[in-house]
Amino acid sequence: MDSSRGRLKVLMGYAAGVGKTYRMLDEGIELKAKGVDVVIGYFEPHGRRDTIAKTEGFEIIPRRRIEFRGNFLEEMDTDAILARRPQVGLVDEFAHTNVPGAERIKRWEDVLVLLEAGIDVITNMNV
Repeated sequence: MDSSRGRLKVLMGYAAGVGKTYRMLDEGIELKAKGVDVVIGYFEPHGRRDTIAKTEGFEIIPRRRIEFRGNFLEEMDTDAILARRPQVGLVDEFAHTNVPGAERIKRWEDVLVLLEAGIDVITNMNV
């Protein structure tokens, strides 16, 4: 991989459950079939079994645990993705607000860090 900026692809839909995550995973499957190094940087299954089944065969980067008000919450581990250096990262919920205590306020800011490192990102959001 060269030092150029990564490419961003955002899949948009008008509501939860319209197939954004499903399509993101389909695109990852297509890329993997072509020999591209693809990992799941963050995946929110929402209990959808058919979507969860699409993650089979992918390397999933473990989430980062952050303590907030006595509870541990999970966020995308941007540093772990950077250390792994995949060609493409699949990142669910682009517009997500990270838990207080995370390095960045919004997930899209985490995605920018990945792009600046030369990692392509496929993500999704509601419009």
